[in-house]
Amino acid sequence: MTVPERLLGAASPVGTLLRLDELQLNFSPAEVVGPEWHFDTWRYPLGWEAPGPPERCGPWETACELVRDYEFSSPDLVRAVYDERECLDGRNMLLEARFYGMRFYLGVRVTEIIDYELPDRRVWGWAYSTLQGHLERGKMRYEVVKHSNTGLVEFIANGYSQRAPDLGPVIKLGWLLFGRHMQLRFYRQSGRRLQALVRARLAGEDLPPRRQFGNIVLAPSGVRPTAVDRLVVRGHHPGRT
Repeated sequence: MTVPERLLGAASPVGTLLRLDELQLNFSPAEVVGPEWHFDTWRYPLGWEAPGPPERCGPWETACELVRDYEFSSPDLVRAVYDERECLDGRNMLLEARFYGMRFYLGVRVTEIIDYELPDRRVWGWAYSTLQGHLERGKMRYEVVKHSNTGLVEFIANGYSQRAPDLGPVIKLGWLLFGRHMQLRFYRQSGRRLQALVRARLAGEDLPPRRQFGNIVLAPSGVRPTAVDRLVVRGHHPGRT
């Protein structure tokens, strides 16, 4: 039984996660022009601190920890398997996109770490880019920002994306009907989930146990495969670019 099988309750090609090293990005930043690309920015307030630098164990530090570990992802839509030993910068992640009776296994790679301070804000986060075989092409950035003048801490998800060009007729039709709707739903639910997680952690609540097999972890914490997950239709790297 492979690692993804144990964690996701689904049959996976041997070494799916490990072989992501062999895949390249499925787009070039030079291509990201024109109306065929979606450009999104979603902002969610997470709490308040005193103006100035981030407070120890405050909303900003708490949110950074949760974002680092992909805890904000809405588990009914997207789950992720990754090797926690890998440095975040350059880390490969195998995403399980969940859509009713289907599961799609898609590769992404962390291609940017955001970590800077300006007079008016402190920012930390990271971004991943899509690999060959992904349903989409593009890059997503997840940032935790503290506005130093006001003390507001917020989560910002922004990026660009488009449908992969050759998905096959059935998957293409499904994407045209539901893809953008599910994408926007993911942004909304992830922001709301992070808001709730930050409140809970600041109130002293711990995360539920994380499902793990050796150094390979399933995010977010507290999710487990069910009997239904063994019966769904699955597609591995369905994009062909």
